[in-house]
Amino acid sequence: MKKVLSLVLCALLLIVCVGAMADGQKVGVSMPTKDLQRWNQDGENMKNLLEAAGYTVDLQFASNDVQTQLSQVENMISEGAQVLVISAIEGSSLGEALTMAKDEGIPVIAYDRLLMESDAVSYYATFDNYMVGTVQGTYVKEALDLDNAAGPFNLEITAGDPGDNNAGYFYQGAIDVLNPYIEAGKLVVKSGQVAFDDVATPTWATETAQTRAENILSSFYADGTNVDVWLCSNDSTALGVENALAANYTGTYPIITGQDCDIANTKNMIAGKQSMSVFKDTRTLAAQVVKMVGQILTGAEVDVNDTETYNNNVIVVPSFLCEPVFADANNYKELLIDSGYYTEDQLK
Repeated sequence: MKKVLSLVLCALLLIVCVGAMADGQKVGVSMPTKDLQRWNQDGENMKNLLEAAGYTVDLQFASNDVQTQLSQVENMISEGAQVLVISAIEGSSLGEALTMAKDEGIPVIAYDRLLMESDAVSYYATFDNYMVGTVQGTYVKEALDLDNAAGPFNLEITAGDPGDNNAGYFYQGAIDVLNPYIEAGKLVVKSGQVAFDDVATPTWATETAQTRAENILSSFYADGTNVDVWLCSNDSTALGVENALAANYTGTYPIITGQDCDIANTKNMIAGKQSMSVFKDTRTLAAQVVKMVGQILTGAEVDVNDTETYNNNVIVVPSFLCEPVFADANNYKELLIDSGYYTEDQLK
């Protein structure tokens, strides 16, 4: 808890320092959708912190429609945005707007989703996405005691949106931990669906994850065979799996992973319906982006801590990676309530 609180306090001090320099400069913030809780939080955190720092903010949500997002970003450029912060619906979809931004000399920060196929991306701010998957895979490894238990254990996998560059990192981080046990036969994927393309979930949609999980359960587990673990890359897909299990499963309840600590999923963790979630405090990420915006607009050196990992197929984008944190029913109060991220009433 001390670490989380110290990060929040540092963010508040940063806002005070940057606010004196902002002087109404305009920042465009493009978020993919309001359909998922986390993007609502990210957008509002970003807007509030930027406005507190003295910037004028144009915040837009694109309803998971690529053409809408493209139009919104182009409008931000036309209306005088001096920096763009973009979380893309589909990483390769905004080429025209990025070219327009480059031509106008407008720096672009990719926010938590890498913008692909463009040299117009100035910086990338995100969490350590490979580490997110590693945390999930390590949780499964330790929960099943895979190094010592005889097994075999049945595993199913639900990954994220193939249009989101992060989804591959989440998936690969977990698979790199678990694949040795799959190859050894200690983890068995009865559906046979292991490759990312087979387990991906377009737009991270809960309904899509639920439909696929229902099909897997009816095809491979209808006789009461246990699913021992269901590896889910985030909370919206985990919720779909949990809905499918509630309607179509008679075996022992599995270990289920997630990410984002959404309210519905945190409630499920408390109720024993989800084992863990990876907490990414978006206040910390938003504060880091506010800092980067200020550094860009004042000509200061911009903070990055990774200049090798994130290649968007044109350039390696200088990045700042925040650290994700493990959350479960034992520590959610410390991480989520004591830090002010949620109130107790929100989780009842």
